[in-house]
Amino acid sequence: MSLMFSSPVVTPTIGSFTFSSRRSNYIVMSAVRSNSASTCPVLTKFQKDCATPTPYLRNVANAIADDMRAGLAVEGGGDLDMILTYVDALPSGNEEGLFYALDLGGTNFRVRSVQLGGKKKRVVATESEQISIPQKLMIGTSEELFGFIAAKLASFVAKEKPSRFRLEEGRKREIGFTFSFPVKQTSIDSGTLIKWTKGFKVSGMEGKNVVACLNKAMEAHGLDMRVSALVNDGVGTLAGARYSEEDVMIGVILGTGTNACYVEQKHAIPKLQSKSSSGTTIINTEWGGFSKVLPKTIFDQEMDAKSPNPGEHLYEKMISGMYLGEIVRRVLLQMCETSDLFGQFVPVKLSTPFELRTEHLCEMQADTTDDLQTVGSVLYNILEVEANLQERRRVVEVCDTVVKRGGRLAGAGIVAILEKIEKETKRMGSGKRTVVAMDGALYEKYPQYREYMQDALVELLGDKLSHIAIKHTKDVSGLGAALLAATNSIY
Repeated sequence: MSLMFSSPVVTPTIGSFTFSSRRSNYIVMSAVRSNSASTCPVLTKFQKDCATPTPYLRNVANAIADDMRAGLAVEGGGDLDMILTYVDALPSGNEEGLFYALDLGGTNFRVRSVQLGGKKKRVVATESEQISIPQKLMIGTSEELFGFIAAKLASFVAKEKPSRFRLEEGRKREIGFTFSFPVKQTSIDSGTLIKWTKGFKVSGMEGKNVVACLNKAMEAHGLDMRVSALVNDGVGTLAGARYSEEDVMIGVILGTGTNACYVEQKHAIPKLQSKSSSGTTIINTEWGGFSKVLPKTIFDQEMDAKSPNPGEHLYEKMISGMYLGEIVRRVLLQMCETSDLFGQFVPVKLSTPFELRTEHLCEMQADTTDDLQTVGSVLYNILEVEANLQERRRVVEVCDTVVKRGGRLAGAGIVAILEKIEKETKRMGSGKRTVVAMDGALYEKYPQYREYMQDALVELLGDKLSHIAIKHTKDVSGLGAALLAATNSIY
């Protein structure tokens, strides 16, 4: 779930938020520039339709919380699936031994080895490798895909240095498998594929146990290794962050896609039925599926209608990096057609879906020059248009409107989860901290998005924020998957 930002604008330290309503200088400057632009009916209506005042955000947070409860009560009870992950034990720091992680979720997969040394030594050594998946395997057979992965795993293991990595005698290697495709999980180490996404269409896989496919391929390649934990990247992020911070209760991914998971009390999950109701477990919310009471504009509706899943995942389509640039493109296109933005002609590239990407918005909003030189360069290089200063200001205003809505709605989702946790645990009431682990390129590399998200938290939670920390935990999902393999070891 990552965006590739060609010109990243990253703060030196992201870490925990210091909660404040102050806006950084360049955001204030952008707002001042935007206000100086002449009025445009399309833009004015769009801004009005995107507005998320505090009472509106409160309604969104409450509706998400209602859907969370409905999804916990019964399968299919609401927009949020609230999937049981069967992760009932999180890393404690006592884990020892050699464990592995495999992350499959796109055109590349990553394998990692981690030597754990318990409370005192923690991570003794780690090694990772990223491998591209040939296009033909993404549309081939399951035997071909998992055979390729198993062969690369075997090669990775063969290159291990005995001086750094040591497997205890008599033990089988164990791996945490991060599988970022829709899957119906049936236990901590098994789950059936619901459908392929992200350009994959591997035949003969739907309805099959993905863990069994990988285990079979590893055995065929003579690799003495088994999957001990099947997780997604949100669960991996939560587990990896929990290893160094015991107050982590939520893991959120804000990148090309988005998701959130959290630690729930088993007694608050009616659909567990006869299973044990004591202790905790991680719930995978699949919050991108939320589609109620959202500020939909005509541009959202048009984009949704052209998507592979019309009428579904509207929350994801408003807050994730995959779609922010496309919404801006659609607004600019209508402004061109109705108010002569960029002159008398509509740029050809502006009519091309997804030509404008979220990283381009990030570059333009980071522009602090008086003449918005970077904005002009992005428009010229990406859309092949020469924009005057007034047009550049309008473009920045559209970007800010879309990003502001996305960041604030993401904040409302986090508030819904925080309040659900508080209702069951009374953590804040007893003085305990609650830490939210964040990952994803949208969160990491788009400062305005982060700050708009922060504003929503401030407005909705007020004084309660003194017990909450938002922490950027970059690339810990691989470590988390290996740790979960250790936590669920058969030994």
